[in-house]
Amino acid sequence: MATQDTLDFISHSARQTGQFGAQLGGLLAPGDLILLDGSVGAGKTTMAQGIARGLGIGEPVISPSFTIVREYVGRLPLYHIDLYRLAPGSALESIGIEDYLYGDGAVVIEWPDRADALLPAEHLQVRLRVTGDTQRSIRMVPVGTRTGQLLEEFRRQALGG
Repeated sequence: MATQDTLDFISHSARQTGQFGAQLGGLLAPGDLILLDGSVGAGKTTMAQGIARGLGIGEPVISPSFTIVREYVGRLPLYHIDLYRLAPGSALESIGIEDYLYGDGAVVIEWPDRADALLPAEHLQVRLRVTGDTQRSIRMVPVGTRTGQLLEEFRRQALGG
C-alpha cells in the first residue's frame, strides 16, 4: 500500500512525548502495529509507555530489551517488542513474533528494522529524533488504510488539526 500523508511535530519534553503516546494508545484497535524508530535515547520507550497508559495499562512499562517481548493487559492487550539485541535477519519466527503481529492486541516494536521481512504492510511508523536536550522531532508515517485513519484521528485529537 502507498504511504499516505505524514505528520511531523516537535515534543518539548519526555512528559510531552509520553502524552502523545497516550493519545495514540487511546485510539488503538486490535491488530494495530506501531513501529518506533530512532537512536538510543530518542524516546522510543517513553512513547511506548505513553501508548500503554492510553490503553489503560497501570503497571510500569519497561523496555523488553533482554526478554524481547513483554505483554500487558489493558483495554486490549499490548505486545511491546524490543529487537535491539537481535541482529538483523535473526530467526524471529522462533520467538513466535507472528502470533503477536496477527493476534488480538496492539503491537509496539522498537528497532523494527531487525524484522523488516516479517512485518505486515499495514503499520504506523513513528520516527523519533533528538533535536535538543529535551526536544524530539516526531514523524508519523502511516502505511495502509487503517493507519491513515488512525493518524487522522490522532491529528484531530492530539494536535487539534
